[in-house]
Amino acid sequence: MGDDRLILALDQGTTSSRSIAFGRDGRPVASAQLPFEQQFPSPGHVTHDPEAIWGSQLAVAQEVVRQVGGAERIAAIGIANQRETAIVWDRSTGEPIADAIVWQSRITAPACERLRAAGHEALFRERTGLPLDAYFSGPKIAHILDAVPGARSRAERGQLAFGTVDSFLLWRLTGGTAAGGAVHATDVSNASRTLLFDIHRLAWDEELLDLVRVPAALLPEVRPSSWAFGETAAEIFGRPIPITALAGDQQAATFGQACFQPGQAKNTYGTGAFLLLNTGAVPRASANGLLTTVGWQLASGGPATYALEGSVFSAGSAVQWLRDGLHAVERAGDVEALAGSVPDTGGVFLVPAFTGLGAPYWDPNARGTITGITRGTGLAEIARATLESIAFQVADVLDAMAADSGERLAVLRVDGGAATNNLLIQLQADVLGVPVERPVVAETTALGAAYLAGLAIGYWNGLDDIAANWALDRRFEPSISADRRAALLHGWRRAVHRSRGWIEPA
Repeated sequence: MGDDRLILALDQGTTSSRSIAFGRDGRPVASAQLPFEQQFPSPGHVTHDPEAIWGSQLAVAQEVVRQVGGAERIAAIGIANQRETAIVWDRSTGEPIADAIVWQSRITAPACERLRAAGHEALFRERTGLPLDAYFSGPKIAHILDAVPGARSRAERGQLAFGTVDSFLLWRLTGGTAAGGAVHATDVSNASRTLLFDIHRLAWDEELLDLVRVPAALLPEVRPSSWAFGETAAEIFGRPIPITALAGDQQAATFGQACFQPGQAKNTYGTGAFLLLNTGAVPRASANGLLTTVGWQLASGGPATYALEGSVFSAGSAVQWLRDGLHAVERAGDVEALAGSVPDTGGVFLVPAFTGLGAPYWDPNARGTITGITRGTGLAEIARATLESIAFQVADVLDAMAADSGERLAVLRVDGGAATNNLLIQLQADVLGVPVERPVVAETTALGAAYLAGLAIGYWNGLDDIAANWALDRRFEPSISADRRAALLHGWRRAVHRSRGWIEPA
């Protein structure tokens, strides 16, 4: 294999699709990114046009291949994706039968409540490591099948396919139709986010499928995260390229941060914020509102690596609301200067529960609140409160992790788009009371997908080879007193209490 060959990562996110080509040093060589439309058909419901996902991801992938001089320079492709977003399509045409239901959507909250009321929560937690929440993709599949006339019977006859975004992209990249040889598969990390997958046996669970009302004929094959899934159709890039990794975005970011040892953790600031703690080869149940999830699996039949995860629904999306809803700034990047123009919030707390609260509260009926407003409150204070809210939510998750694991983190590694905001990361170190480290390569989701793909073909020799690539950009040390930290967190938790249960069930 020539030394100039690269690994192409497809990073399909909630608000944009990007592609990055990486070399052996784990540094990006070329990249491209395109946003796509977010759809909000009703309060609390979020959808995407699957063709917009595909079109934007295909365009940026082809652009990066063009930038590096052609497909012969790409040794393999790895795919990371927004998780839990559900797509159902026709196997014969490859066309989606409905818009994708996005992970943020609360449309299936009533279905989850019915399962909970029937006494099934403990079963789902034990098998899947997940609470019964609208976040996860299984109930979204059932919703689509019930909403589209004739879809349920077509699914039972094997005419339809379900996939999270990784599966949909894999299907399209490998031919687009069953007759064209399209591959229908996913990996263990994405499967573990469906409420349909037994994380102990690493297999779909028939009892859970029956309870959620999802026909087994819809489901993709489940493979290791690092695996020879197939090749791209020749016409897409001019020649076939192996696809050798699939991974949910947060698991990919954990891998990209080289958190290979139990006890290592990272937080990604994207649309939401996602804190993952590597717990090793045994899944650890949470008693404090966290998820037990599959991190990755590197070989068929080999051990999986598990993680505890705290999922915060609104992080970058809160900054987007400042920009698009309040028009407080023209660009998301301007928030740091606005928030930094005041020394504190003046006692204002913002709880960005736009689509409910995730870990550790799991309250789909919470809604956003701003408390402590006075006549002296301006956009700068609200902007600072918004950044603080992201840091506070991560602190809540870290407290839950400490309670579950019995250990406090010594250091937190961070990444994602908002990790470039120095004020946010300093606030994060302050409210956690531990140092926060930001790596040179902040796009660790794409990097993790590339690493998983490269391992499958021997591009990197092993985990030590990958860990040696990790390099520190900046370390943020806590800068406030313990009393100040406690006062801030006390105020935050009072504000959260006021946001909870705001939507009263009909």
